[in-house]
Amino acid sequence: MRTALSILYRTAEILGAVALAAIAVLIVTQVASRLFGRMVPGADELAGYCMAASFFLMLGPALRRGAHIRVGVLVERLHGAPRRAFELACLGFGTALSAYFAWYWARMTYDSYDFGDLSQGVLPIPLWIPQALMAVGLIVLVIALLDDLLAVLRGGQASYQQAGMQSEG
Repeated sequence: MRTALSILYRTAEILGAVALAAIAVLIVTQVASRLFGRMVPGADELAGYCMAASFFLMLGPALRRGAHIRVGVLVERLHGAPRRAFELACLGFGTALSAYFAWYWARMTYDSYDFGDLSQGVLPIPLWIPQALMAVGLIVLVIALLDDLLAVLRGGQASYQQAGMQSEG
């Protein structure tokens, strides 16, 4: 199971990086085409969709690496059982909130597909495509949060705590 989860997190991370690379390609292409008096239709829209995809796809992997900004003012002052209880409460709340968001985002994505919604820009892009990438990213985040929640419930540490200790050491 750990191998499958690692593959999932790595795949989401790679897809997010591909989306970032696509933004760079779009921007360079747009700049180069303007030098020759041309324009790439829809490049701004596509770059925006790629930005959203990269952000959402990298949420889960960033959590696992400890790259999210966490406010540890309270949790760092706690030790032992109170810290574990607070960590469990935060992970439980984060998982529930993320799952709620992922569920409704996936439903909206399906509705966009079902209704045939298209973007309103120069290129009529089916909206379910960028929305689906965002939904996948949210689902990966929920899985990563559940993974950490279960680890802490079993008496272990969350992935972001382990990543923080590795970066300090």
